[in-house]
Amino acid sequence: MSKKKTFTNTELKSLSAEEIIDKIQHENYSLLTTLGAEKLRKEMVPVGKICNAAINYFFKTTGPKNDHVKHIKAARKKLVKKLSVITPGTYKGMPKDSENGLVIGFNHPSLGEIARILTMKIDIMGDKPMYFPVNLPWYESLAPNYDRIKQLGIIITPTITPSTWEKMSLKEGSVLYKQGSRLKKDFRDIYTKISHDGLKNGGVVFVAPSATRQATVFKNEDVYNKKEPIIPTMSMLALKLYSDPKMNCDFLPMAVLPPEGYKRGLNFRKKYKLIPGEAMTAAYIRKTYFKTKNPKRLDGFDYDFHQRIAEKLPKKFWF
Repeated sequence: MSKKKTFTNTELKSLSAEEIIDKIQHENYSLLTTLGAEKLRKEMVPVGKICNAAINYFFKTTGPKNDHVKHIKAARKKLVKKLSVITPGTYKGMPKDSENGLVIGFNHPSLGEIARILTMKIDIMGDKPMYFPVNLPWYESLAPNYDRIKQLGIIITPTITPSTWEKMSLKEGSVLYKQGSRLKKDFRDIYTKISHDGLKNGGVVFVAPSATRQATVFKNEDVYNKKEPIIPTMSMLALKLYSDPKMNCDFLPMAVLPPEGYKRGLNFRKKYKLIPGEAMTAAYIRKTYFKTKNPKRLDGFDYDFHQRIAEKLPKKFWF
């Protein structure tokens, strides 16, 4: 792969978020490098190479190539078989089919659960489209294979998490800070829009409420005891989705139980458990948390959602 290209200040100002994404996907541009976060980009290069090599291998060594539908189905089957050995996981009880769209929120202790979630999706959800907001370092590492990942029914969109934004250390008021702030918002809006459209058609959205890797469901004991605020990831998504009165997607808490002695990486050949919690239906959420016709926030929703994840795990993972 040739050296990454960077965006000029003029390009950052004039290009839309969609055009920025297209250049990352197809023209070897790096927004991270442009924003002075080359270290963050390089950290994900090894994992990205492994993922991209695996995807390319399964597509190139699977037939019949003269029948696109059968080719994708065969590649998907082969991919699940191999990943089940390399990145094993169990997902008993996870819903296979649902008329409504489904938002699945999960605790995020490592990178390992991402591989297990993708395996689960490909295995039991088949052609059902899946939408995944991916932190920008992850996204840039996978972007070269965006089109093939999409053929597997997985649609990734970039996001800049609070943790990544903080690590960029951009000078407030600078051109890079202003354009980075714009793109952070625009990426979030793009994700919300395609999630909305996908969920209306029965798609599945996976999202980590913590917006970063952390060992426990609640950030700390004070958040669990409601002495500190909780990140409103799930409630903000619910507010935006349910502003459409015809939206009937459900929210499913999913507990991730990592293996003993796990690390923050992929934890190859160690078994994870993906455990579904009690689903929160659209009707239940509207009745319980929408106290006014057009609320600005959903008090209690994020805490209750996190609690439904936590109750499926040993207490050492609560906070």
